[in-house]
Amino acid sequence: MKLNRRSFVTGASAAALSPIAAPALAEINLGTATLTTVSDGSLVLPGDFIFAPMPKDELHPILDEYGVSSERLLPECNLALYRDGTSTVLFDVGSGADFMASAGMIADSMAAVDLAPEDITHVVFTHAHPDHIWGLLDDFDDPLFYEAAYFMGRDEWDYWWNPETVNMIGDARAAFAVGAKRRMEAIEDTVTLFDDGDEILPGIAAVASYGHTPGHMSFEIRNGSESALVLGDAIGNHHVAFARPDWESGSDQDATAAAKTRTMLFDRITNEKMRIVGFHLPKGGIGRAEADGDGYRFVLEG
Repeated sequence: MKLNRRSFVTGASAAALSPIAAPALAEINLGTATLTTVSDGSLVLPGDFIFAPMPKDELHPILDEYGVSSERLLPECNLALYRDGTSTVLFDVGSGADFMASAGMIADSMAAVDLAPEDITHVVFTHAHPDHIWGLLDDFDDPLFYEAAYFMGRDEWDYWWNPETVNMIGDARAAFAVGAKRRMEAIEDTVTLFDDGDEILPGIAAVASYGHTPGHMSFEIRNGSESALVLGDAIGNHHVAFARPDWESGSDQDATAAAKTRTMLFDRITNEKMRIVGFHLPKGGIGRAEADGDGYRFVLEG
């Protein structure tokens, strides 16, 4: 299913009836394994958070095509869950209770697929922004996924662990740095750090996708002859990121590097016909990218 103006507006109208949409759920088979998305809710963001640096005369026709407001965005938060019969791997942990009222529903969403926090064997982080790591701790400031082993890219860990980051990141994101460090301290003695290209678990390899954050990682999952790429926020929406991946986005900490990363990823996933899982892509976030004029279009799986 290609996402166009009509299909997106229909879904968005239903979601707008409640500040928290019902848990989005999408699932595909990868060989003998399954890759599912579970919802952490959604964010409420000002349009300029993404659109501020973009050329407005070219931007608005794209937003009109998808029925997207330039003033207010409601992106889904889709956490990837990979189960191969041995491991149950959760990519990122959502927002928890301290970020936005419209997010932080991962525990309820997991319960809807008959999973409890203790069922998660591994937690793998794409990056340490609030909507990806603040859900790490429970109400007692202990790790919610207490049976899990934790993994984060070395460059990402070093960036947020650096005591100077809070001073360098800018006032608007200073709370991001404080919140990330607090949660990372809880797993300091147990986290495994890795680098680009490392196979962190059987069939799961790290793919450097820097720019959105300095050490952002995506993950290629292979099982048998099938594969998918867990994108995190490297491709952060289904509209301008697809239509104009070369444009700089206000949501990225290094906008120039992030634009280069998007171009690289689109080239790879289209050439290899690889399925993708996007944290903020709509309707569960699992699909493919297809060439569309000078850019691309998100196509839902199935």
